[in-house]
Amino acid sequence: MADITLSSAVRSNLNALQATSQLMSGVQEKLSTGKSVNSALDNPNSFFTAKGLENRASDLSSLLDDMGQSVQTLQAADKGIEAISDLVDAAKAKANQASQTSSQSERAQYAEEYNELLTQIEDIAKDSGYKGKNLLGGTGNDLSVTFNEDGSSSLAISAVDFTDSSSSTGLNLSDLTEATSGTGDITLTAGTTTAALSGGDLLTGDDDFTAGDTLTLTDANGTEVASLEITATTTVDDLEALYDGIDGASAALSGDTLTITSDFALTTSSDGTLSDVTTDGTDSSFATDASIESTLSSLKSAQDTLRAQASTFGTNLSIVESRQSFTNDIINTLEEGAGMLTLADTNEEGANLLALQTQQSLASTSLSLASQADQNVLRLF
Repeated sequence: MADITLSSAVRSNLNALQATSQLMSGVQEKLSTGKSVNSALDNPNSFFTAKGLENRASDLSSLLDDMGQSVQTLQAADKGIEAISDLVDAAKAKANQASQTSSQSERAQYAEEYNELLTQIEDIAKDSGYKGKNLLGGTGNDLSVTFNEDGSSSLAISAVDFTDSSSSTGLNLSDLTEATSGTGDITLTAGTTTAALSGGDLLTGDDDFTAGDTLTLTDANGTEVASLEITATTTVDDLEALYDGIDGASAALSGDTLTITSDFALTTSSDGTLSDVTTDGTDSSFATDASIESTLSSLKSAQDTLRAQASTFGTNLSIVESRQSFTNDIINTLEEGAGMLTLADTNEEGANLLALQTQQSLASTSLSLASQADQNVLRLF
């Protein structure tokens, strides 16, 4: 190209076209990216300042995602506490039902149902996790939420252990003792010389039974369950019917022995000569009114613990949500600030492009005219 000579007018117009094309390329880049500063070459100060703001916004955005996951973890724990609280209320209802009946058989059934509720409480606590963190799962489940880039601002959330309902550091609700069946024997003679008795034999023939004696059957609470006054006509069948009429108890005659079977500790006492006979079964923890009251007291304490923990988690949740909202606002502020340094005014750049297109058209026309002027030399030949 060095050995080609252009006239002054052509070179001037060519330079103008090249400059216009360069300017148009820059304007088109700004319009396509939406930024007036696309690299450090455009404006080093604005570019690196905006980059720093964008980097911080990106870091905070990552922390914002972590905060969102922490919110979900807290909400999972809160839902768990809510469900556990409902089960504690159900357990309280079982204890109240037990206190309102004198049937030891029913009380034993309520004790079993109570224990099943405690099992479900533990299962709910174990299932209240989110992404591997369970704030109701005890050791190893503490949660730390970071609020800023350097970690100087954070919130430590301590986990509690509700997975073992009997733990003194948790709900402190122990499983109840469930009733087991037991037996007791009354040896009879009933006025016969043989060991084989029949239901129709009179009890007054036995040295332990005298007309006018009263048999009283009591449970572990000392409550009278049934009674029978011995008369001259009272038979073995009458005695057997006494036990068969009690819910959860029965009696069966075998040889000279009346075996009493009961789902709870049943004591037979007499104001006569018969010694006390107590079945050897195990009573449930709901057998006595005092034990029921103790259970109700434990349930109240557990409910208080749940409410206090729900309040603590609620406070933590409020803090995280507040910081989440604040961080989102800060990110918007940072991105807005970066935009103020680098974003292009599309209206202005559009007008610039239109002006450059017009300028390019005029330069092309001027170049054509300058070229025609150079061609006039050919007319001399």
